[in-house]
Amino acid sequence: MPVRAVAVTTTALLGVALTAPLSHARADEAAGDGPVVVAHRGASGYAPENTLAAVDRAAELGFRWVENDVQRTRDGELVVLHDESLARTTDVEEVFPDRSPWKVKDFTAAEIARLDAGSWFGPEYAGARVPTLEQYVHRVEHNHQKLLLELKSPGLYPGIERQTLKILANEGWLDRRHVAGRLVVQSFDADSIRTVHDLKPAVKTGFLGTPAVSELPAYAEFADQINPSHGSLSMSYVSSVHAFTGPHDRPLEVLTWTVNDAETARRVAGYGVDGIITNKPDVVRDAVD
Repeated sequence: MPVRAVAVTTTALLGVALTAPLSHARADEAAGDGPVVVAHRGASGYAPENTLAAVDRAAELGFRWVENDVQRTRDGELVVLHDESLARTTDVEEVFPDRSPWKVKDFTAAEIARLDAGSWFGPEYAGARVPTLEQYVHRVEHNHQKLLLELKSPGLYPGIERQTLKILANEGWLDRRHVAGRLVVQSFDADSIRTVHDLKPAVKTGFLGTPAVSELPAYAEFADQINPSHGSLSMSYVSSVHAFTGPHDRPLEVLTWTVNDAETARRVAGYGVDGIITNKPDVVRDAVD
């Protein structure tokens, strides 16, 4: 993915850059020297993905880091959902049968709030809702958890970077305590991550993908993490990423996804990754421990 320069923007609303060093991923957990385990869309192997129930299940299992995806509704609200379509994880086809292909961007927040986002996973989750970003960060805060926040398909939602940062600021997630060790914003879109870095330099950022080693110096200007699929990883690539220093004067980190079995977890841990993103965090934790 080409990395284009984006004009640096500042805004008083989002606050000034913090100067305190950011915690390295490994140093942030009490589990020791192993990789941090991140519950993907919450503990999505055990509860419907990206719902508050999945966040709570991760907390019950003892996991502090949760990952989620943010998109924007037709009327400009941010909601937590992975797919661009509502069809797979809600009952939108029953509630709005004539609105195919049921894209998030074509529905208002009030319409999405009517949908059942849990029954598809299991009857015990009937009535679970698609949370707004505000609702999601409230629950993460309540559970004393940490947030890996993905800007999903930002090309569909111009300005979502500034809007997301504004909500995080309003909810208290851009203060020193959160920014220093409880928040990372990531995306597959390098320009979007550069924009986040330009708007709020203190926020830790991650690029989802596997850039060529020759491209890593450019990414290191605005990304603290390079977060590839586990199938694209090797020990030499992880070592190459770690050799570069990111925008907060720390070695670049590697968080890999989506690892759901013990054998793969042990393999990537052996490569020296800093974190493992998984639907089954207990399986990964047991394997790497």
